[in-house]
Amino acid sequence: MRILGIDPGSGATGFGVVDRLGDRLVHVAHGTLRPARSASLAARLHRLHRDLCAVIAQHAPDVAAVEQVFVANSPRAALVLGQARGAILAALASAELGITEYAASHVKRAVTGSGRADKRQVQLMVSRLLALDSPPAHDASDALAAAICHAHAGRLAALAGGRSARPRPTRGARLVVRRVP
Repeated sequence: MRILGIDPGSGATGFGVVDRLGDRLVHVAHGTLRPARSASLAARLHRLHRDLCAVIAQHAPDVAAVEQVFVANSPRAALVLGQARGAILAALASAELGITEYAASHVKRAVTGSGRADKRQVQLMVSRLLALDSPPAHDASDALAAAICHAHAGRLAALAGGRSARPRPTRGARLVVRRVP
């Protein structure tokens, strides 16, 4: 299963792609999408949507794991971040990907063992789990962590014989978004 992890942001959106091959996780790609700050909001949202669609086309993920965002510095920043999330979700939905959203603490706990881990701890564990030569940038590291979290959730469901308290994402004509606390 190929999983696309997303760490949404209005200035920088991280993405990470991993393959779950049985018990193994294999790093495929990661990066950061950064629309020009000097562009209008509409142009930045369009660029974010277009660039994420290109990532999806290039790597052909089966599902997407998106980190939930709950912090913003100001009401305006919260609104812009919400619009960026909308562009991201629209790109994922246009590719008919199953989407699961995870709370940041859930992602951190799945990767580091602690829901209060800092960004550096997440970077180091992502590097170790995926055998990377160097830690990725924070946004890309958080996105890879979301993908790893989803891979672990899928593995646990498989070990339970496919019976999970949380329904698994589906691929198809309808958008399925799940939130995991």
